[in-house]
Amino acid sequence: MSQFSRRDFLKVGAAAAGAVGAGGLGFDLARANTVKQTLKIADAKELHSICPYCAVGCSLVAYTRQGADGKTKLLQVEGDPSSPVNEGRLCPKGASAMQLATSSRRVGKPLYRAPGSSKWEEKDWNFVLDKIAQNFKASRDRTFVGSDAGGNVVNRTEGVAFAGGAAFSSEEGYFATKVMRTLGVVHLEQQARV
Repeated sequence: MSQFSRRDFLKVGAAAAGAVGAGGLGFDLARANTVKQTLKIADAKELHSICPYCAVGCSLVAYTRQGADGKTKLLQVEGDPSSPVNEGRLCPKGASAMQLATSSRRVGKPLYRAPGSSKWEEKDWNFVLDKIAQNFKASRDRTFVGSDAGGNVVNRTEGVAFAGGAAFSSEEGYFATKVMRTLGVVHLEQQARV
């Protein structure tokens, strides 16, 4: 019978403990090569986009697939590892970007709550856009300032403010600023600065 040293016993014991621990974590070395998992994004179309939440501009990869009903279904949204901005990482808001498109709580149609009412009503876009224009005009007319205390012509409205979204492109931000200045709005803000 060969000698079994204390060092050999520790080596064998450590190897056995490691194998038991790895098996407990889900590593089944015997079956690792035989198990093949079908991925949710297998054969999906890969689309690249930008996160809509802030001005950092993190890149996203969205995976879509055409459903049996002919509609495109969003399967997964994740950070783009080839992006120099976020290198595949996303903040908590960006990581929840899929919910922006697929949440069952997402409002799909314009809702309007009349003054004094306690319930929301579905309205069409024409009604909502007309209502916004009417309210904007009423507020502008009510708070319009033609000249300041020194008699200088200022032609501004102080009852309306505009906040631009961080997902605006430079051109959209420029256009929105020009439109708001034309209407006399002086309180302009951008989400990227907030």
